[in-house]
Amino acid sequence: MERSLFMFFRHVLASLAVVPALVAPAAAAHASAAGGPGVLPQKTHFDLQAHRGGIGMTTEESLDGFAKALRLGVSTLELDTHVTKDQKVVVNHDRQISAQKCRDTGPVTPGDPMYPYVGKYIKDLTLAQIKTMDCGYQQLPGFPEQEVIHGFRMAELKDVLDLVKSYHAKQVTLNIETKVEAGAPEQTAPRELFVRRVYEEIHASGIEDQVTIQSFDWGALMEMHRLAPAWPLVALTNYDFLQVGKPGASPWLGGLDADDFGGDFVAAAAAVPGVRAVSPVYGFPQNGTVADPNFRFYVDTAMVSEAHDRGLRVIPWTCDDPATIEALLDMGIDGLITDYPNRVRDIMARRGMRLPKAYEPR
Repeated sequence: MERSLFMFFRHVLASLAVVPALVAPAAAAHASAAGGPGVLPQKTHFDLQAHRGGIGMTTEESLDGFAKALRLGVSTLELDTHVTKDQKVVVNHDRQISAQKCRDTGPVTPGDPMYPYVGKYIKDLTLAQIKTMDCGYQQLPGFPEQEVIHGFRMAELKDVLDLVKSYHAKQVTLNIETKVEAGAPEQTAPRELFVRRVYEEIHASGIEDQVTIQSFDWGALMEMHRLAPAWPLVALTNYDFLQVGKPGASPWLGGLDADDFGGDFVAAAAAVPGVRAVSPVYGFPQNGTVADPNFRFYVDTAMVSEAHDRGLRVIPWTCDDPATIEALLDMGIDGLITDYPNRVRDIMARRGMRLPKAYEPR
């Protein structure tokens, strides 16, 4: 009898140990040793997010890049979405096709009036037109370690979801950004259509419990909450989009006025239903480091403390410099979006933090 009880409790504890923290971010965000507001300690769970799949390592948002990040071991694949003219959801950061990242190979049909496609908005191109472009023809400037995936064709969201399923990466989250351009709405698909199509693709995947939705456009977050009230949302900001001290509400905040919250990003984001985390730019100037004389952090211990008191995680974007990353970790952040997940993983290892599981294809 005693041995049976021992084996039973051993089995229960083993089962609990493998429950992925990211599958239930809302619960994790409220957990603390004292049972009050707060987050799990960093050494128990830290959200290592591969920005655009880890563009410091591989051609951005390529399936090869996402696969490499899975093999490395990250908590989260961070990615961007856009909606095409024929309502397909593609994974790409830029609303306008960048000549630095893609080149034309020929029209999809002879005499296509939309050709050349480079420079056009994704919302004005069909998936077939987009698939003609080579988006792996060169190494992206500024990323000398980046492996180029030659001949890469832009992926669809469903391709990335299927990739995660093929790896059986059940402890990995997909942090999917809806790139609605609230400041210039004519340059992206209409918000309601955009959000609905992203929702439909995720819902059809069967792994919606592994997804968080992020956006700078908080109106898109509100629309997603209407469609999927259980999905965890992440409020992004670069600070400028808050438009603190300016009359009226920012177009980026879904009708909220940051000045009604004293210009407090965390307080404003907490007012958006479904938000479970905040993702601010880590500092100014963007891409600056602690070694730069004019650099200053936007994230600080007060922001982290306030977020934790509200049951929210703090996951800044997008930091790659080791010394700056170390300083952010010392502030108690809950995760980090980075172009170089390999660098952050090394820092985590040195600090004795729990490392995300590495996956191999099956």
